Amino acid sequence: MLDTANYTPRLKAAYRETVRAALKEEFGYANDMMIPRLDKIVLNIGCGSEAVRDSKKAKSAQEDLSTIAGQKAVTTIAKNSIAGFRVREGMPLGAKVTLRGDRMYEFLDRLITVAMPRIRDFRGVKGNAFDGRGNYAMGIKEHIIFPEINFDKVDENWGMDIVIATTAKTDAEAKALLKLFNMPFTS
Repeated sequence: MLDTANYTPRLKAAYRETVRAALKEEFGYANDMMIPRLDKIVLNIGCGSEAVRDSKKAKSAQEDLSTIAGQKAVTTIAKNSIAGFRVREGMPLGAKVTLRGDRMYEFLDRLITVAMPRIRDFRGVKGNAFDGRGNYAMGIKEHIIFPEINFDKVDENWGMDIVIATTAKTDAEAKALLKLFNMPFTS
């Protein structure tokens, strides 16, 4: 049985032991509080036109995202009506979840070590998908790459947006942080 009181995620321990020291040496921070760290990871599934035709699709996406994240996902709803897309205000359109703390480190570990290698023809992720403030965004075409999802019970393949928010001030610092977590950048 897992002792949850003394359990520390693998990447969190690695951050404390090696990553912080490497970043401090590389960028020459004067204070330990200046060293970048992970702030949060936001996962999002948008159902699009499938949710407009069938409201059960958004519920299915929410259940799948909750299974992947390990915490309950929130249903995203339309803020405005758009007649051209047959969308009404308040209609469920997808799901999102924000991970922090230990769940965030566990998800990042599963993403890098288990899920990404399961992507077909995977060669790495783009190294230029930063927003200028140290946050990294990526997309996945199929959510079934996560081992938590039972492939036989999936009714629809969903794309997924993953945003990794850090406390880094520049993209170079954030990229160095994610590289030390073994994020497979292509450039």
